[in-house]
Amino acid sequence: MSILFIATLDTKREAAQYLKEQISDCILMDISMGKHDYTDADISAEEVAKTGGSSIEEINNSRERAKITQIMTNGALKIAKDLYERGEINGIIGVGGSTGTLMISDVMKGLPFGVPKIIISSTAALPGLATKYIGTGDIMLFHSVVEIAGLSQLLQNVLNRAAFAIAGMSKIKAIPKQRAGDKKAIALSMFGICEKCASFVREKLENTGKYEVIGFSAAGVCDKAMEDMILENYFDGVIDLAPGGVGEYILGGMRAAGPYRLENAGKVGIPVVVTPSGVNVMSPNKRKYKPDYYERKKYDLDKHRTMLRINAEEMKMVAEEFARKLNKAAQKSKIVFLFPLKGWSSIDYKGSAIHEPETDRVFIDTFKKLADKRIVIKEYNLHLEDEEFAEKVVEHFMEILE
Repeated sequence: MSILFIATLDTKREAAQYLKEQISDCILMDISMGKHDYTDADISAEEVAKTGGSSIEEINNSRERAKITQIMTNGALKIAKDLYERGEINGIIGVGGSTGTLMISDVMKGLPFGVPKIIISSTAALPGLATKYIGTGDIMLFHSVVEIAGLSQLLQNVLNRAAFAIAGMSKIKAIPKQRAGDKKAIALSMFGICEKCASFVREKLENTGKYEVIGFSAAGVCDKAMEDMILENYFDGVIDLAPGGVGEYILGGMRAAGPYRLENAGKVGIPVVVTPSGVNVMSPNKRKYKPDYYERKKYDLDKHRTMLRINAEEMKMVAEEFARKLNKAAQKSKIVFLFPLKGWSSIDYKGSAIHEPETDRVFIDTFKKLADKRIVIKEYNLHLEDEEFAEKVVEHFMEILE
């Protein structure tokens, strides 16, 4: 099999030629939008434009940069997927500036988890761009430091290291989504404020010898990636300990996990156990605080992150969104929602700054009122971090999974 190498030959030809020579078996795809006469590519920009539903003439002559960028990205993604599905490539590498890196990363995100992906970029460290490049993809972002122009010794050193990296990574096979005869794969959302519960749950499930538990940090990116992987059928079930990204998305917090959080298990029909860890707090960017936020009860996780208490009105609104999402999921999936009444996280306990059981009750009562009758709702006079509560999580999960 080969390595797919994506570059813009109109701007990065020298570097592309050099890197291609360093990779023993390489398919070079050109995603140039500028006109040129280079014929180095195995897959030309003309073919990419055609696959994207346009022509290279239209791409070259257009001034609608956003439009033609999307056309070329769509074409490159379709070609890359076809090559992978036919078993012709087992890794992907690219070089680019800001626009090229965005295009290449969008192509990489369309390939499965575990397929080696490296982008060499001179803009990898620009504030705000790295998160856009990587998103929820398992992409290695290699900051070239020097500009990818010409072919200096410094740049050759960068390209050599990248070539060795992709060559080594490509020897590792991507893990199949469905592994016949293996242990059942369970997705587990977790966060620092429910880490003790998550550890208990993982140990109890794995000690049965029947389950493999894959954790996802629910900080807004990895739990969003978890939703993507659920939709791609990587898992047999989900334990969603930390679904706070649902409320953060509504309220504009930093843990926002996108519009589809908590929805995809229902689309593929796998069982889910949900707990409310972190649902009663939010973490808005401090530069975007509303006036009343300064008066809120709060808990400082560290010098960068502060959790603010959600009020009763917000709790009702978030509960309504949970009910909407889980009612839809319950059409195909078994859903259990477990509520610990003594606190929803390690920072939420009797005597803590954010402990408000009466406000939590607003969420519980609203959800119970709106929830589909197929959703099992249980309340336990326990704290979320109690080992006994973790046992309840495992007990209910094994019941609906088996």
